[in-house]
This record gives sequence, C-alpha cells and structure tokens, in this order.
Amino acid sequence: MENKKKALGRGLEQLFTNNVIDFDNFEKEIVTENKNDVTMIKLDDIRSNPYQPRKTFNEDSLRELAVSIKEYGVVQPVIVKKSIKGYELIAGERRCKASRLAGLTEIPAIIKDFTDQEMMEIALIENIQREDLNAIDEAKSVLNIIKLRGWTQEEFAVKFGKSRSYITNLIGLLKLPENIQMMLINKELSTSHARVLSKLEDNTQIEEFAARIIKENLNVRELEQIVSNKEVVKRKPITIQAREPKLYMYENIISDKIGNKVRINKNKIEITFDSVKDLERIMEILNISVGDE
Repeated sequence: MENKKKALGRGLEQLFTNNVIDFDNFEKEIVTENKNDVTMIKLDDIRSNPYQPRKTFNEDSLRELAVSIKEYGVVQPVIVKKSIKGYELIAGERRCKASRLAGLTEIPAIIKDFTDQEMMEIALIENIQREDLNAIDEAKSVLNIIKLRGWTQEEFAVKFGKSRSYITNLIGLLKLPENIQMMLINKELSTSHARVLSKLEDNTQIEEFAARIIKENLNVRELEQIVSNKEVVKRKPITIQAREPKLYMYENIISDKIGNKVRINKNKIEITFDSVKDLERIMEILNISVGDE
C-alpha cells in the first residue's frame, strides 16, 4: 500500500492547490511514471471512466491521432484502475478510441488505485484542456469541478487561466433548453450565437430566435440587434465573380494526377490532404524533396 501512495506522485490535492494548474504535465503530476509501471492491456478489457463528462468526440481529430498511432505507437500510456471485470479508464479516452481505429488490440497503461471522486476530477480536468471539446460538455465539466471543489467562478478562472467573464458566459449556456444545447453541440449554432440566446429568460423566444438564426443565416451582430429590438442592418449584396472556365479544367487535371481534391481560386491553388503521409505522397508525385537525400 505504501508503494501505491508513493506512486501517486504529488497527488491531486497538491495539484489543485497550485495557483495555476499545469496542463502540459497534468498526467505526470498525478502519477509518477516509472517504466516498470507500464504494462500492455487489452483494449477489450478497458471500459470508459463512468464519470467521463465528454459525450461527443471529434471524428477527424480521432482519425488524425489514429494515423499518428499507426506510425509511432501510443506515446503516452493511459491510466487505468483495476475493477472487478478488467479495468476502468481514468485518463486517455481519446488514445483508446484512436488505438481501436488504428487496429490495435492492446495499449500501454499504468494501473493506479484512485477513489471515485479522484476519477471524476481527473476525467473533468483532462477534458477541459482539450481544444475540440464542445461548449456544452466544457460548461458541464467546469460546473462539476466548481461544485466538487467548492470554488467560486473567480477561483476556477484563475487556476485554469481563463477570464471570469468567459467562465460566467460558458456556464450560462447550461440555462438554454436541451434542444438548443443540442443545436450547439451539432454545430448548427455557434457558441457566440448561443451566448446571446442564453441571456434571454423565455424558452419559447429562445427557440424562435434559434430557428431564425438558421433560416435567415443571421450573424451575431444581427441577432443582438433583433434581441434588443433594434432594426437589423441590411446586408450589402455579395457579388460573385464568374470563374474562368479553364480553372475547372485545371483543377480536374491536377486532381486526377495527385488523387486529391484541388481548388483554384484568387490566384491560389489549394490541395486537400488527409495526413502527413498523404502530403508526403503528394510531394513525391510532384517531385518535391525536403532536406538532404
């Protein structure tokens, strides 16, 4: 038992008492990693952290991570807790999902013994730092940590390097009706639009405005004008310049050669690629070399 206590490193409590939480070394701070602690575990034996606040994962981001894992393997072990049947995941949900996409059956892991509250706190903190976390999941994570720790919004903002107004506006999104929250999660509404709607008290009015945002393609300023009962500024008509017919032909020729989507616009050639490996393939086709051969 003594060894387990030592293996917790600085521990969650000390991590939380820091003035600002160090995201870059978050997992290393809660677990002192030793190569002897790392073991390979079957992915099928790992179940998600029951306190995982994230409900949606960015598929493109997962695919990119899967490509990286195929090439370099899982660089940072996941953290798990032994359970009655297999293991419960404490940290590393994205790594597990991406490893499955990459076709792996096992993943490097560190086995530690945490309490239910510690598991919840780790899952919440791990998710808040992710750039692809949607605003609703982030707001729920923030609110849960504030409640668990008994912090004020100001204290949370300082520890996580955010402004007080950012935290207040973020938590305010949770007052929106569930169907409007889902529109935000599904990217039908922007966070800025949702923030304006969250200031309203009448749910029926909120839903009416949300429908107008989509139907009339309202920008945030126009929505604010409508909400404050000011007349909406009329938009200037957008003039679309006709494209040279030859450009379509050139796009198709280049696309056929490299096998990727190509767009020529405003004296620029844009080539879409899926990964670094795909980019290297394109450069090889175009006979472009980088560095010493």
